[in-house]
Amino acid sequence: MLDTSSFTPTTAIVTASDSGIGKATAVALARAGMDVGVTWHSDKAGAEETAEEIRGLGRKAVVRQLDTTELRAAAGVIDELAEELGGLDVFVNNAGTGASTKFLDMGIDDWMQILDTNLNGAFVCLQAAARRMVKAGRGGRLVAVSSVHEFQPRVGSSAYDASKHGLGGLMKTLALELGQYGITANTVAPGEIATPMTGQEDQDPRTTERPGVPLGRPGDAREIADVIAFLASPASSYVTGAAWVVDGGMLQMGPQAGSHITGNDWREA
Repeated sequence: MLDTSSFTPTTAIVTASDSGIGKATAVALARAGMDVGVTWHSDKAGAEETAEEIRGLGRKAVVRQLDTTELRAAAGVIDELAEELGGLDVFVNNAGTGASTKFLDMGIDDWMQILDTNLNGAFVCLQAAARRMVKAGRGGRLVAVSSVHEFQPRVGSSAYDASKHGLGGLMKTLALELGQYGITANTVAPGEIATPMTGQEDQDPRTTERPGVPLGRPGDAREIADVIAFLASPASSYVTGAAWVVDGGMLQMGPQAGSHITGNDWREA
């Protein structure tokens, strides 16, 4: 049984790190002393900006395009990045997509595209990363960015909800199977975060009111990145199979209520 307490990471890959949570995470890991592999799907310029920020912190950055729906090719991208980095200690699966379509109207192609991006592609990439970690024999950290909808559903999100429930279950199984190799596996489940995915690119979430969220605002991508950085660090050596909800208290309200309440009357007894 490999001891995880002496694990000190120096290399990481963060998928979909061209913007939002992925970008903030890649920079946070670089700040923690890691060289980082950056991937992009459609925003190459954004990925290069992330890489420049990493290099500005004195760390190495390697950039590759990754389409997690290309299931046969995705693992090869992870292997290429790891080779160029000289190893892989931390893998953060952040790539994801969604749609606002009710169950009765969901087409099979849209369903499969979301499941391939969020779950099947995650399996392929996580497996490639884990295999490298096991072979290296140094332990490792696997972190998947899930969602509050891993725990509670939302109207119009059947494919997204199913994929995030599945991703959470996958990570718990990895925690069971990979612990003997000193590899931890955890999920981070964000609520509403000010990112391009929620139509809030480069917006200060502290200026946006969300009465239905106990903390009263959306989250900042860096607030998610800080939690991921902890799970990637030596300080998290005894944390595995856990799901870290980072949502400003939204799940306490129910995710539908959290974003749809428009006043503060609920705060009164």
